[in-house]
Amino acid sequence: MIVLELAAALLGVAGVAYLVVALVKPERF
Repeated sequence: MIVLELAAALLGVAGVAYLVVALVKPERF
């Protein structure tokens, strides 16, 4: 896998995880 593809995948997973946390625990934001 290309480094850019790996970085894009990590950013995508991190973004989804951040959205889930923001929806589950809105009091932290």
